[in-house]
Amino acid sequence: MARGWGKEDSPTDLEAHVSRYKAPQAKSSPYITPEGYARLKGEYHQLFSVRRPEVVRALSAAAAEGDRSENAEYIYRKKELREIDRRVRYLQKRIPDLKVVDTKPADARRVFFGAWIELADDKGEMKTYRIVGPDETDAARGLISVDSPLARALLKRAEGEVVAARLPGGETEIEIVSVRYS
Repeated sequence: MARGWGKEDSPTDLEAHVSRYKAPQAKSSPYITPEGYARLKGEYHQLFSVRRPEVVRALSAAAAEGDRSENAEYIYRKKELREIDRRVRYLQKRIPDLKVVDTKPADARRVFFGAWIELADDKGEMKTYRIVGPDETDAARGLISVDSPLARALLKRAEGEVVAARLPGGETEIEIVSVRYS
């Protein structure tokens, strides 16, 4: 027996709506390096001008085969096209809002956007990071977002300073060994 939303069934308290509520994401910084901007423009061109037409052709061929409800190729290509269109829409909105930062700061010994920073953590381990925009973050390559807790702790600090940073793993002290801009 199907149940309707009667008065006794209606979700009136916050808990009933929590599972559906999705908090809005914080607006990310609009800054990007020239390399990151070129990569995003290239990705947009590749998706819109090359990959999308290929998928549309394959989708048309799969649709011509007949019964679409049981056609795995057709279902797969529809999903792939949706993913491409979602990313293209995002890039169409994001790229015009970006601000390319290609100038070096007046004080090159301080940490600003685009800096390569060599750090020594409290265990003595050396790590190198570059502060970049949120659209070009890649932890495996040492590219950290300007919006990240580590980057926010390092901004405007100078070589030789010891910085206390509150990271997801806990609070730690980090020494800025060197700062360079390339």
